[in-house]
Amino acid sequence: MKTVGIIGCGAAGLCAARQVLATGKFVPIVWEQSSGVGGTWRYNPDTGKDENGLPIHSSMYKNLKTNLPKEVMGFPDFPFPKGGESFVHHTKVVEYLQDYADHFNLEPRIKFEHFVEKVEPLEQKDGFPQWAVTVKDLKEGTSSQTICQAIIVCNGHYSIPRMPTLPGIEDFKGRQMHSHNYREPTPFAGATVLVLGGGASGIDISLEISTVAKQVILSHNLPSPLKSELPANMKQVKGAVKASSDGFTLIDGTFVEADFILYCTGYHYSFPFLDDDCGIQIENNQVRPLYKHLINAKMPSMAFLGVPFQICPFPFFDFQSRFFMKVMTGELALPDKSQMEAEIEDEREGRLSSGVPSKHFHNMSTTQWQYAKDMSVLADLEYTDPVIEKLFTYVRQTRNQTLQTYKQARYVITGPETFESC
Repeated sequence: MKTVGIIGCGAAGLCAARQVLATGKFVPIVWEQSSGVGGTWRYNPDTGKDENGLPIHSSMYKNLKTNLPKEVMGFPDFPFPKGGESFVHHTKVVEYLQDYADHFNLEPRIKFEHFVEKVEPLEQKDGFPQWAVTVKDLKEGTSSQTICQAIIVCNGHYSIPRMPTLPGIEDFKGRQMHSHNYREPTPFAGATVLVLGGGASGIDISLEISTVAKQVILSHNLPSPLKSELPANMKQVKGAVKASSDGFTLIDGTFVEADFILYCTGYHYSFPFLDDDCGIQIENNQVRPLYKHLINAKMPSMAFLGVPFQICPFPFFDFQSRFFMKVMTGELALPDKSQMEAEIEDEREGRLSSGVPSKHFHNMSTTQWQYAKDMSVLADLEYTDPVIEKLFTYVRQTRNQTLQTYKQARYVITGPETFESC
């Protein structure tokens, strides 16, 4: 049987392995540098390097609860257990992923503590290149090579911090940290903290450290201020553009004092194991050239799961996995390479002309559902029940209005298109 190499066994990698097995025509081999399943959901209290000298992958912090209810987070064929809290602690997500792996008997396919060093294409066969994957056994210290007929990259994109360039930051006398290294709020006790970035992590961490900080200054360039009521010691300001010894100048020219800056400025896509011959480039936060944000248009036996962001992740991974396996089994014929690249460019130009910044090309906060519907038609696939889209959208709207309390809500799905809040 043909082999599909899978890099990483977080949620995306586990889902990919399950769907590869489901074809009955391919077998997966999964390489994971840590000692267990879960990927970014595996909490590590340490920062910096792990016991093998590799950068710690996870950005998980101690008290994190999901910002989506478990009722929309589950894989379509393996829902979260019913009852209890909807917004669950990260340990519950790892338990769920372990249960998923056990249910589909995935662990025999996973090589834990194996680090992928290099992926390079070999000769073409049946229209697709094969792949040579060099992997290091971290326990033994030895490397070996495996030949695969397809590659699915599932190494995530929340582990390599993106640090902005702030003029004058070398003069700042306070402390600095990226959210990748944030674990719990104690270091911020009594401090005036400027949190740079108004995404989900920036807001969530700001609320948490406001419980111990003197003041939290949420500095962002969102189109409009957050509408939710915030803690008394937390305020919103424009984005910081310059640093000095004791604070920051904002884009509107005002100045705020701070003795700590926490960068919640996102992460880079990174695939250091890919040989240049794989044809993948990262440019302005875009992974290119990915057909349908998924398949390497130059070498279509390589896929990248979960590149889009601001999505409903686990159902999205499941759908992308099934789509790619339709290609690999020959049930779905792709356009030729030039046509795929032309479609990618047409989408890029269309998004730019509609006002979407180039760096947000993979942002699917408002387009993921139409993306899935279009792909469903193309590949004759079922997606999720409409209630997933409805509840996801409802929670996002509710969250924006009630940031301090929305995670207290509990939801029950009552039908394919209905849910209740309790």
